[in-house]
Amino acid sequence: MAEEAGSSADDGGSGDMPATERPAKSLEWAQRVGHKRTSRAFYRFIRFSIRVFLHRWLRTEILGAEHLATEGPVIIAPVHRSNLDAPLIAGAGPRRMRALGKRSLFTDPISAWVCAALGAIPLRRGEADRDAMRAARSILDDGEMMIVFPEGTRQSGNQIQGVFDGMTYLANKTGAVIIPIGIAGTEAALPSGSKGIKRVPTAIVVGEPIHAPEGRMSRPALTAFSEDVGARLQTVFDEANQLIST
Repeated sequence: MAEEAGSSADDGGSGDMPATERPAKSLEWAQRVGHKRTSRAFYRFIRFSIRVFLHRWLRTEILGAEHLATEGPVIIAPVHRSNLDAPLIAGAGPRRMRALGKRSLFTDPISAWVCAALGAIPLRRGEADRDAMRAARSILDDGEMMIVFPEGTRQSGNQIQGVFDGMTYLANKTGAVIIPIGIAGTEAALPSGSKGIKRVPTAIVVGEPIHAPEGRMSRPALTAFSEDVGARLQTVFDEANQLIST
């Protein structure tokens, strides 16, 4: 399912945060934890557990998994219908996948460590978090693989509602390829608000890498590129839905 030396300094957060709410761990803290050898070992253990238990429980069928071995900077661009999406994808590939996570996940010390160890970095949702975007660029500049949901937050249904330009901007600036991924069945397995995972068939279709245009892109060009990625994402999403309907 995207790290001050020697300390665990907390991020004070936004000014409207209630005084009783625990502040989230800082982006720098998360980056530092994510780079530790123990974190990488923890990630491998979780990935193995996903493959052994979650994939089998949900009878996950995976097509195009070879694309997840693509070397260099990679943006993993999956559809987003459930909180199961990122774990299922992380279990499907051989490389470690980083991610941006909502800051509320980094307020509890245990949850914060788990998220950071798995490679996530905190993001202020609903506002332009320049620090997190810079961290995302740094991750990709280091040649790593990162999950970015191109639709933003979770959606519902079988139609792609649009791709945000932030992801395609990252690809253009870092030279990362974009790998579109369709995931079917997760919305039924774990819908929003559900407290348990239903055993229903799921499928993952990994599309071929998409190379971003080189050079500075105008706003219309960036929008056109996002639309192209959205069309490719719809194709693999349709293919995944076909797999669970046969």
